[in-house]
Amino acid sequence: MNAHPIPTTAPVQPPPAHPRRWWALGVLGLAQLMILLDSTIVSVAMPSLQTELRMADGDRPWVVTSYTVAFGGLLLLAGRIADHAGRTRVFVAGLVGFAAASAGAGVAPTAQALFAARAVQGAFAALLAASALALVATGFPDPAERRRAIAVFGALGGAGASLGVVLGGLLTQGFGWRWCLWVNVPIALLALLGAAWMPRDRSPRVHGRIDVSGAVLGCGGVTVVVYGCSRAEADGWTAPLVLGALLGGAALLAAFAVRQTRAAVPLLPPRLVRDRGRVAALLAGGALMMAQLSVSLFLTYYLQTVLGWSAVAAGLGFLPISIVTTATATQLGTRLLPRFGPRVMMTAGLCIAAGGLFQLTLLGPDSGYATRVLPALATFAVGLGGSFLAIMNAATSGVPAQDSGIASAVVNSAQQVGGSIGSAVFNTVAASTAAAFHGGARAATLHGFTIAVRYPLGTLLLAAVVTAAPLARRRGHGLPDQARTGLPGSGDGAPDATPTDARMGS
Repeated sequence: MNAHPIPTTAPVQPPPAHPRRWWALGVLGLAQLMILLDSTIVSVAMPSLQTELRMADGDRPWVVTSYTVAFGGLLLLAGRIADHAGRTRVFVAGLVGFAAASAGAGVAPTAQALFAARAVQGAFAALLAASALALVATGFPDPAERRRAIAVFGALGGAGASLGVVLGGLLTQGFGWRWCLWVNVPIALLALLGAAWMPRDRSPRVHGRIDVSGAVLGCGGVTVVVYGCSRAEADGWTAPLVLGALLGGAALLAAFAVRQTRAAVPLLPPRLVRDRGRVAALLAGGALMMAQLSVSLFLTYYLQTVLGWSAVAAGLGFLPISIVTTATATQLGTRLLPRFGPRVMMTAGLCIAAGGLFQLTLLGPDSGYATRVLPALATFAVGLGGSFLAIMNAATSGVPAQDSGIASAVVNSAQQVGGSIGSAVFNTVAASTAAAFHGGARAATLHGFTIAVRYPLGTLLLAAVVTAAPLARRRGHGLPDQARTGLPGSGDGAPDATPTDARMGS
């Protein structure tokens, strides 16, 4: 007599990897490189730009601020648009819009036209950033491959920030400042052509209406906070405009948090920020961006003002950061993350990066680049590369596929806010400390920077304490095991999305 077979449940297997996934990574990385390239390339061209457009000194910060405010303020909305409309479609739209806005900025006849074009650039950069990271997170179902993909993606973005200074100097000297904006057009067109061969994004989409009220409150709150921080550089933290912006932004964000608990389809599902591991990763990402921008400002002024280097030479001085960060993230981070998990990697990386900042505080007016500056940059870059991959992994892992766009946007938003606050604090402290110093201009400048860099250093150490703290375990799942694999929505340690989750996104 034949016995009835005992029914068994086959283990859930991740979807098969697409053969063109690495091609897609190259296209997505190129877009990420362009976004961060644009955030630094205009800084070198600022003197030429200001002279030709007859821009007042008080309006000069708006060349950067108009871009960063739109970028940081619209990220949450961009992430949800990507989850609703489809990430590949939003990515392509972002490329087209960014190219058009860059061309418009390059032909701007007045300062006001340039500010408007830069704001449009920032809006489309938000669409690109939110959709690109989401496509990376969902395009590599194998955890080991995803770690390498995120490392390469982040390394390309970091290279863009450093190369922007070098390329900006070369283009400004050889062709004029407008080419610092026009250079985005061929890059975007190249990425657009590559996008035609990208695999189709088959991740489930969020259905229902976008939470318009939440978008106004959340994006408005982030925008106002970023604006207040950017104005603090020129007006000071106690200025009525700055205080009003910071308090108003905080009030809008508090109202946004309340709204998200009541909306049928929230812009930011509360479950994404109930995970203490993810929140710690977001804080670490903000602290790291704060430190990275502070190092960039420190190095720019130190090499040019204190050591007397040219703009192009100073830009080349940034290259070791890109090289070491890329090597650390792609070679060391991908090997150590599965062994130690994100918590150890984040904590160690933040502490190493803080050690690099401490070395910068010891620089003198006659310190040599090779003997004093380069070791500090190398130490910081090792910490940056070692912690970046862990931060991205912890922030985006365990997220249902239909929420990957908003999860990616939250990571970018944390970095934008952290960078805005960090650059404002650094510039304000450096300027006020240098003004009160009794001595020569070079010595005063250096003194201001060495005092100011203590603030991002302290923030890194504080973030390291937060990431080192024991984290709450997910219901029924241990965080360390889940975070080591980090497969969004695949049952790798994160609760699977229920049918209601997939339909409502809440």
